[in-house]
Amino acid sequence: MRLYKKTALAIFFMLGFSFAHAGEMTKSVEAIHLEKAALKDQMVTISGTVTKANNGIMKRNFIHIEDGSGEGENASLIITSQDTAAPGDQVIVTGKVVLDTDFGFGYLYPLLVEEASIKQSGAKAAPHTDDGHDH
Repeated sequence: MRLYKKTALAIFFMLGFSFAHAGEMTKSVEAIHLEKAALKDQMVTISGTVTKANNGIMKRNFIHIEDGSGEGENASLIITSQDTAAPGDQVIVTGKVVLDTDFGFGYLYPLLVEEASIKQSGAKAAPHTDDGHDH
């Protein structure tokens, strides 16, 4: 009888956890780049380190994150949010994958995670040097 109760309790918690995160997928930065067409308009969750933050641009904050996956252009992801974080912050980001966003004035983004929530997940990482890009 005890085994039955423990099993039922474990199943209850697993189901509750999966329903709480229904519709969200945890992905690496590289996976979001590689699967962007399939992820369009889907909610995703990413854990990573903030490498750059540009706040208050077009009524939103542009946050760059990396998680150690990917190379070149696939190594970083740009997030737009009302939340913000500082370079070096470890964060968990949840937002919607949006493709081919054109803000005008030459600001065209083939991939963004928009309307994201940003939560701190730990201590600051080593500071990142600026790569010279505007956003």
